[in-house]
Amino acid sequence: MDRPQPYRAVLDEVGPRLRRVRAARGLTLAAVSEATGISKSTLSRLESGQRRPSLELLLPLAGTYHVPLDDLVGAPEVGDPRVRLTSHALPNGGVYVPLSRTPGPLQAYKLIITDRGADPSPRTHEGYEWLYVLNGRLRLVLGEHDLMLGAGEVAEFDTRVPHWFSSADGRPVEVLSLFGRQGERMHVRAKPQS
Repeated sequence: MDRPQPYRAVLDEVGPRLRRVRAARGLTLAAVSEATGISKSTLSRLESGQRRPSLELLLPLAGTYHVPLDDLVGAPEVGDPRVRLTSHALPNGGVYVPLSRTPGPLQAYKLIITDRGADPSPRTHEGYEWLYVLNGRLRLVLGEHDLMLGAGEVAEFDTRVPHWFSSADGRPVEVLSLFGRQGERMHVRAKPQS
């Protein structure tokens, strides 16, 4: 049984498209052959669909016709590559922005944490969290520890340990958070060379 080839229809249209582009520019096969170095018979077979297009053939043709390669092959449209981020208010002030686009065991967030006061109110929940301070100073109360973290510093902890965080100096602090709701931990596989 032959497998369906998803791009077969795209490839089948390349020959007629090449013929249309050449005709629109009023060029003969001989003129295109001279400009590209591709033989007239190869050009004719490409246009009739008797020869499959390759980059070695299409690149000089795109240059001669002054069109993008995508126009010659009729490349399918790609989706918008921009990630549209939406911010959400944190219950105790500040905002969080989900960075993960798909559901999964680990999720990434950017947090902007404001000053939540001097009196911590630690909480617990299922999961495991990894925090990286991007900018500012973070106060992290974790169990019996009261820590101050600056830009470039990291903390990781089981969220069943009572924890609380706030800006350490009254100014907003930016944090990258990786969170595993079921207690998944982050695994670092790279290590520096000795």
